Amino acid sequence: MDSVKGTETPKDPNKGYIALLGWSVNAIKAAQKFDRRYIVVAPEWARDFCTANNIPFMSWDFLRLDDTSIVLAEKLKKEGVDVAVPLFEETVEWSGAINSVLLDNPRMYGQSILFRDKALMKRRAQLGGIRVGIFEEAHEKEDIVRFMKRVNQTLLKLDGDPDDPIHVKAFDKAGCLGHRMLRTVDEIDTIPAEEYPLLMESHLDGWEFAVEAGFTMARSRF
Repeated sequence: MDSVKGTETPKDPNKGYIALLGWSVNAIKAAQKFDRRYIVVAPEWARDFCTANNIPFMSWDFLRLDDTSIVLAEKLKKEGVDVAVPLFEETVEWSGAINSVLLDNPRMYGQSILFRDKALMKRRAQLGGIRVGIFEEAHEKEDIVRFMKRVNQTLLKLDGDPDDPIHVKAFDKAGCLGHRMLRTVDEIDTIPAEEYPLLMESHLDGWEFAVEAGFTMARSRF
């Protein structure tokens, strides 16, 4: 990598110092081309690679957020880091918790949760006047059965009428990952127990699509 070849862009100590949360060789290569200081925060197994390539490294396992985020936040603050950048959706909550400390802005954590929790996103969209389906949270199979029956009862379905489908989605996976359309109660049995809890939503006609956005050369790319 560039850090080994000695061609990494010199860093300006007067510019911001960023922490990359997670592991991505491409993200590290990008950080090497900027003149800002950076440090990679990743599990212990990345240490040897970082040491061999002269990459600034801090060991951390992103298993459970809980109260351990304050420990990492204090370590990064002591290091002099200005802001934490999540490389994957799984580290978005971590960055929100850490940046709320680094930037002294408690709202940062709530904003990160908003991007991670589909139920919160839908409530926020609904408050903003965007049309969304009826939705609830499911913690077990019986919750989905009740929701499906209530939706079809509301639609005034009669015996013999085909049920209107419902959608179930993972709370905290990107885009359409974990999405299922259920047309009958029997299909609920196909959902593995480890996928709960889920978000349930009534069906809206039209296409469903996911949009991923990133930033390149100070421009947003979709």
